[in-house]
Amino acid sequence: MIRSTREGHVATITLADPDRHNALDHAAINALIEHLDDVTQSDGRCLVLTGEGRTFCAGARLDQLTSGTLAENPFAPLCERLETFPLPTIAALQGSVFGAGVEMALACDFRIGVEGMKAAVPAAEFGIHYTQAGITRVVSKLGPQVARQVFLMAERFEAEELLAVGYLDDLVAPGSLEQKSAVLAQRLAALSPLAVQGMKASILAATRGATPADISAAEARIRACFDSTDHREGMAARAEKRAPAFKAR
Repeated sequence: MIRSTREGHVATITLADPDRHNALDHAAINALIEHLDDVTQSDGRCLVLTGEGRTFCAGARLDQLTSGTLAENPFAPLCERLETFPLPTIAALQGSVFGAGVEMALACDFRIGVEGMKAAVPAAEFGIHYTQAGITRVVSKLGPQVARQVFLMAERFEAEELLAVGYLDDLVAPGSLEQKSAVLAQRLAALSPLAVQGMKASILAATRGATPADISAAEARIRACFDSTDHREGMAARAEKRAPAFKAR
């Protein structure tokens, strides 16, 4: 079960199947992608992805693993969709993450975890070769040595280790997660959407090896920001010592 809510410019998508540790099958993955599509069609400025129960996401449903129906990993397009999502994304990890759930959270821009959580990708324990795209994502964001620990050793990381290796941006007490995530989401939503979304695209291009087309697209976004009403509003707000009211145009 996937649930969406909205408060102002901040959208929240919640994985709400705690009895199955929020493990996702094909139908749930498709439903999650549909919810992502709905957010992009609104005037949202930030997305929070979270879950219910002791586990944020346990990856793929084990019944699909045993039947071999995940040979073509449906998490791959989901993680790509999250990483290229136009709005800034926050993974509010209310519990542990396992399998492809680890990659799904890593595809978000920011990750806030809770004390006591754990993370592991036990693909090698099941005789599974994880996808090249997923391994590349982990190497790109956490480095090759951490990737070796994640995939070759199927290492089980404790919360403090996840913070130390850079998987988490922040680690809080479970009761503080919602407030901490809301503060970050409101901060992101209050900034210029044109600038934030444009620079998110530029950062992604840089991590993937920016092509001449990427550079040209970034230059166009830079010009658009300078020509925007939001740029004039930002400068006026600074001069008048007030908070800016950006309109995304």
